[in-house]
Amino acid sequence: MGTGVELCYELRGAPEDPVVVLIAGLGRQLIGWDDEFCHQLVARGFRVLRFDNRDAGLSTHLPGGPGFDIGAARRGGRDAVAYTLDDMADDTADLLGVLGIEDAHLVGTSMGGMIAQTVAIRHPSRVRSLCSIMSTTGADDVGRPTAQAMTVVMQRPPAEREPYVAFELANCRIIGSRRGLVDEEWRRDRYGRFFDRGIDPAGSARQIMAMVASGDRTPALGGVTAPTLVIHGDADTLVPLDGGEATARAIVGAELVVIPDMGHEIPPAAQPQVVDAIVANARRVQDGSPDGAGAHR
Repeated sequence: MGTGVELCYELRGAPEDPVVVLIAGLGRQLIGWDDEFCHQLVARGFRVLRFDNRDAGLSTHLPGGPGFDIGAARRGGRDAVAYTLDDMADDTADLLGVLGIEDAHLVGTSMGGMIAQTVAIRHPSRVRSLCSIMSTTGADDVGRPTAQAMTVVMQRPPAEREPYVAFELANCRIIGSRRGLVDEEWRRDRYGRFFDRGIDPAGSARQIMAMVASGDRTPALGGVTAPTLVIHGDADTLVPLDGGEATARAIVGAELVVIPDMGHEIPPAAQPQVVDAIVANARRVQDGSPDGAGAHR
């Protein structure tokens, strides 16, 4: 792309179907969106685009940077960081352009929700509908991690496979889902695949700096006109529910769906409900066809 950033992506589904773009969260890769989750969307009449953000997976990893200093990022904004969420949003819009996709339904989790929100602010013509999952507005007084959850974000993961998987499983006991939504086998397989494909703690640090430096989107979100869905779990300690509630308040007409016992993940047992909600929101801009296909309103 024109920025010099190359994004690894996967596009599946029928070429004539409307596109759903799945945007990953902090340090996560395109495989963070389960194959089964993607399959459910394709089966409902959508073409699914998932990709690695810059500094994650097989996309471009930027060298160096100004160092990891959250205070400096908060004080200095764009001048104190390698890039901001604006740049990551532009990456998403540029990818759509390169692929010849005029507009799409955007779905993002956590940092990916912040990126999706920013695309809707900066590139409204690219966004048919918006779904922000377990995310927040960037305001200082909402969506703040608990003290325990903050330690999860700030710890550097182990450099070997089994310790890394054990590290992530331990973190899930703090930030993950509860009761009937807990799926240890799914988690273990997921983190093993993440490690095998490649993790980059330095890249994740740059992404954290980008989030902090980008500030509060609340005023700008008031201008978003795309039909918007906000999904949040009531057990999320990394981005607590008040972050999702604030996002829904900021965007006129946004719908908030709260999933009991879901933490900072979309476990298999919750995926059908999430897919149903995404499809229902997308249909708000379709011509009413039952399979989700149709014209842009």
